[in-house]
Amino acid sequence: MSSLPRLTLIATPEVTKVSAAAMACGSLVFLGTFWSLLVVSCVSQTYVLNDAEGLGRVFDGIGGLSGGGATTRLLVNYAEPYRSHVLDYLFKPNFGASLHMLKVEIGGDAQTTDGTEPSHMHAEDDENYFRGYEWWLMKEAKKRNPNVTLVALPWAFPGWVGRGKKWPYDFPDVTAAYVVSWIVGAKRFHRLDVDYVGIWNERPFDGAYIKLLRATLDKSGLERVGIIASDNLWEPISQAILLDPELGRAVDVIGAHYPGTAAAADALKTGKRLWASEDYSTFNDEVGGGCWARLVNQNYVNGLMSATVSWNLVASYYEALPFARDGLMTAAQPWSGYYAVESPVWMTAHTTQFSQPGWTYLKTVGHLAKGGSYVALTDGKANLTLVIETMSHDHSLCIRPPLPPYSVSPQNATFRLRGSFSSIRRLEIWRSRFNFRTKAPAFMERLRPLTLTDGTFTLSLAEDEVYTVSTITGAHKGKHPDPPAPAPFPEEYEDDFNVREAPFSEAPNFADQTGVFEYYANLTDPGPHARTLRQVVTRPPISWAADADQTLSVIGDYAWRDLTVECDVFMERARTGGVFIAARVDKGGEAVRSAKGVFFWIFADGTYKVTDDLAGLTILAEGPSGTRAGDWHTLSLSVRGPLASGRLNGFVLWENAVALTPRNGWAAIGTRSFELAQFDNFAVKATKGEARLKS
Repeated sequence: MSSLPRLTLIATPEVTKVSAAAMACGSLVFLGTFWSLLVVSCVSQTYVLNDAEGLGRVFDGIGGLSGGGATTRLLVNYAEPYRSHVLDYLFKPNFGASLHMLKVEIGGDAQTTDGTEPSHMHAEDDENYFRGYEWWLMKEAKKRNPNVTLVALPWAFPGWVGRGKKWPYDFPDVTAAYVVSWIVGAKRFHRLDVDYVGIWNERPFDGAYIKLLRATLDKSGLERVGIIASDNLWEPISQAILLDPELGRAVDVIGAHYPGTAAAADALKTGKRLWASEDYSTFNDEVGGGCWARLVNQNYVNGLMSATVSWNLVASYYEALPFARDGLMTAAQPWSGYYAVESPVWMTAHTTQFSQPGWTYLKTVGHLAKGGSYVALTDGKANLTLVIETMSHDHSLCIRPPLPPYSVSPQNATFRLRGSFSSIRRLEIWRSRFNFRTKAPAFMERLRPLTLTDGTFTLSLAEDEVYTVSTITGAHKGKHPDPPAPAPFPEEYEDDFNVREAPFSEAPNFADQTGVFEYYANLTDPGPHARTLRQVVTRPPISWAADADQTLSVIGDYAWRDLTVECDVFMERARTGGVFIAARVDKGGEAVRSAKGVFFWIFADGTYKVTDDLAGLTILAEGPSGTRAGDWHTLSLSVRGPLASGRLNGFVLWENAVALTPRNGWAAIGTRSFELAQFDNFAVKATKGEARLKS
């Protein structure tokens, strides 16, 4: 246990003249036989914490977001115990981030930032409540903390929901039934009670749809499920609620994204609970940790937001995809087992380990005189938690919105406890110091408890620090054994997809960027291809991002240059079907439409082509292949320096195609369009010794 910083301790048997040394700015002095606490400082601002003056808003919690999209894709592939360790750091009470809330994407078969997440209904007559990994993740969170609040939100919808249109509100009864079926399935198949559901992530809302969704929930016995709207900006949803009482009754929470710690006037007028239902989205180094520390406090201080949700929960996707390491922690190497517990985990713990949903903010919260902020919460039973942050401007920049200039300087802050807190005699104190100058941060340190006699204490605060002062005991800076060292993706990798009882619907390490690739039991082929990987989305989804017109799943090391990719492929669509394997694929996520690489295509009409782009516009080679749907074919693509060659069923089909750019990228498989196709016996071999970038 560390002692208090920059404080001089002096004990005297009675009240006497204080020595000059003890009068230094920030000195801590014990006086008298009753060991009363007095701090002598050059300048100290006093802040009163008093519940007798009334209370503020009810605290709803701090959470993380899995989805939007495929941000937890690689976590499921971790071996034990490392996968459980990551989950402990996120959800286990009094251990790490100890999150109160988990928000997940309702998969819609579409690209939603870093990949696609599968729908539970690829088609109207298809229901499967075991696809993807969000069900698993919610159960793992509940296993660690049964009180975790579960929130669900669609980013996209399968194409059938729109009845041929790219809009989910033209047939609102279909959309509402689709969303409610996901919530019912969570309960029926996984015993998960979803607490809140949203409308359509960062897209226009429709008031009539929201009312219908409320009615559909109620008819399904889901009256307890609240509605969040509209997971975009404060307006126009706030004004719509003020103008439409029926809409106001349907909406429980107004959720805004990246609000910059401020709430709109109309949002406050509604009297609704206000959440930063998606925030942060910042690289999780120390500046990212400073961003998160500032947001967690100031979202309430400035905007009366009672919950803040981090996008994303854990950065568990290939780092060359968009928004690398924009999670509370990082777990992007299941092949090595390496993960990193980043500073945002401990900034979260300063609040989550000392307060719970249902606690209430005091009205006496605000900004510190020389920069920074403080919030105080109580459980109504005389427990008190105070969280202080002094993050400087340049050390707490978030990715969005722009942060106006402000300054922070060292200061002494005196806190005076009044009301039911005046009888508090002991307070736990925990501190995090970023130490940007020395680059030696110290997070979540427990200091010597404060002993009070007159309900007053003073802290000497430097820049870029976070303190928690609380009556709550039992907090802990959890620590698992260190994970294995980081390592690049294996240079030789293969998968025959021969898994009889797969724990997840997707094959390890494949990251779908358009379309959905699932394990498939091929009942028509009891031979060597009885179990395969199948692309299953057959019509374009109602997109959130710009899905490609072709389907694509990437795998491997983004730094791969010279490599050979081989795979057995099976086209199911006659005449117009087509499949490909690829190397050096350079883009995914929201930029997937412009992906380049070396793509080797075969088609059901008996032809092939080689292109340097996913769109198939720039042709490097083409000709007859004799391929057709309904037969298995083996494709092999080799890229060495600027030259590429391809084999079909073991024979050279083309060679020495010139592929100058891109110089590196992932391996991949995919289809010509949204069509059924199968893949088997995938293998990749990269040349040893190539320089690597981050995977």
